[in-house]
Amino acid sequence: MRKSHPVRRAVLAGAATVSGIVLLLSLKPAADPAAASAAGAAPRAPSAGQESPQGGSGALPGGTTTVTGDAAPTQYGDVQVRLTVSGGKVVKAEAVRAPKGGLSDQKTAMAVPRLNQEAVAAQSADIDAVSGATYTSGGYRKSLQSALDRMKAGPDTGAGASGGGAGAARTVTGKVAQTQYGPVQVRITVSGGKIVKAEAVQAPKGGLSDQKTAMAVPRLNQEAVAAQSADIDAVSGATYTSGGYRKSLQSALDRMKAGPDTGAGASGGGAGAARTVTGKVAQTQYGPVQVRITVSGGKIVKAEAVQAPKGGLSDQKTAMAVPRLNQEAVAAQSADIDAVSGATYTSGGYRTSLQSALDQAGG
Repeated sequence: MRKSHPVRRAVLAGAATVSGIVLLLSLKPAADPAAASAAGAAPRAPSAGQESPQGGSGALPGGTTTVTGDAAPTQYGDVQVRLTVSGGKVVKAEAVRAPKGGLSDQKTAMAVPRLNQEAVAAQSADIDAVSGATYTSGGYRKSLQSALDRMKAGPDTGAGASGGGAGAARTVTGKVAQTQYGPVQVRITVSGGKIVKAEAVQAPKGGLSDQKTAMAVPRLNQEAVAAQSADIDAVSGATYTSGGYRKSLQSALDRMKAGPDTGAGASGGGAGAARTVTGKVAQTQYGPVQVRITVSGGKIVKAEAVQAPKGGLSDQKTAMAVPRLNQEAVAAQSADIDAVSGATYTSGGYRTSLQSALDQAGG
């Protein structure tokens, strides 16, 4: 028994080894084909399923349109949004213009992709500001809203929105309404006798006013288009801005009703009658400022600084201040415009040169 015990153990061990080899051999051939089919067929099926929707969207260019909103000036640069629309829905949003240079590059890179995503998800301009990029977010929402307004007006002027129909639309700017925190001025775009867009070309700014304006104005713009009147609710927390908005909106509506008497001239021969007037050079502590205005139909339709302080810190201040001053000159139709914080000398020179241009235009 003692001698046979090791033999028995050897036999058992051998049998176990043989069984293990048989099992391994039986599993290996089955595993390779299965793995091959799983690696080949399985991934292909899902990817094919994922590609078909993309191919579908790629096959829709004929039924897809793009709508670009107005450039919205911010403290750090313009923001302009373009939407891709298909089947009446926003399928893509992108910022074709955004603040750039220095720290703005980082903030734009961080904020814009998130704003683009939210615009598509919300299908409206009611999107949250990105923390750390408040001004860019506010400008994005404003430009987005103007693009959405144009999108909604598409069926009436569809082909004309990018073609001849644009000529049928006209803009009417209301009077400046003074409020406790600053002036408010509203411009409306009218097509087919209806308001298709409303925007505040002036609104309270600086400190807490920036936040209130960014919160209130997009909502007021929306309500003006929806109500087709100045009978719109005040935005909670922005009572003064809302009151000024309604007052300026009403004056724009009054001018709109009087529009047919002068409408043809404004969009017709007025372009040929446009002329440019350049103001005198205004010397400032940091360099000369000179303003050129384009006048049509007795109104300023464009303002630009042909000279402004430059070099070192002046480059940044000029880039920040001049676009805002240009915008305010057109909105105010006078040299009675606010100085841009941080660019007091440039603002003063701008106003002096602008006034001389206005004096020449009046003559």
